[in-house]
Amino acid sequence: MADRTPAPDTPELRARWGAFAWTPENKKTADWHIAKYPAGRQRSAVMPLLDLAQRQVGAETDTQGWLPLPVIEYVAKYLDMPVIRVLEVASFYFMYNLKPVGKFHVQVCGTTPCMLRGSDDIMAACKKRGMKKGEVSEDGLWTLTEVECMGNCATAPMVQINDDNYEDLTVERLDAVLDALAAGETPKAGTQEPGRHTSEPSGGPTTLKDMVSANHDYRSEW
Repeated sequence: MADRTPAPDTPELRARWGAFAWTPENKKTADWHIAKYPAGRQRSAVMPLLDLAQRQVGAETDTQGWLPLPVIEYVAKYLDMPVIRVLEVASFYFMYNLKPVGKFHVQVCGTTPCMLRGSDDIMAACKKRGMKKGEVSEDGLWTLTEVECMGNCATAPMVQINDDNYEDLTVERLDAVLDALAAGETPKAGTQEPGRHTSEPSGGPTTLKDMVSANHDYRSEW
């Protein structure tokens, strides 16, 4: 599992992020999120605001983004919340990065279905490219994390890279995705299995075949 402790609160961290504030556009977005909730319930917007803050940090650093402590404090003040409550949310959910990450955050699922389908090979392929768990690669492109189930068991093994999932992976397919990202391209997200659309049976359905093209009523046949 990934380390969920925040980055050390150093003078350098304060110097870099102590003056963090929303951009004008993000302030509008933050206030829009808060307005979704009844008066006095603005704290309910803590998750989208943390995500927004992480994305702003990412835009400023050309990375996937993370949440330095001063940024977490800013969100807490903006929502009139105790800092510890905001930190509890940020440290619980893996969508938030508590330490610096690279431009692409490669999260490899290592839970049983993915493991049985080759996630160890996927992890080894990442390490072969110089990635190390929890660290930013020397070129600044990659951060590697092993995570628990992300809900794509039918298309295992899979990785999440920033906001996209890549499924039905082999080492060769993963390398193609990573090469495309490194070259500034946008590879196709989702399943990498040729001819497969989402998580339908590979090779086509074996039962209820008449449902493919129409809402067929099987009741009279049963």
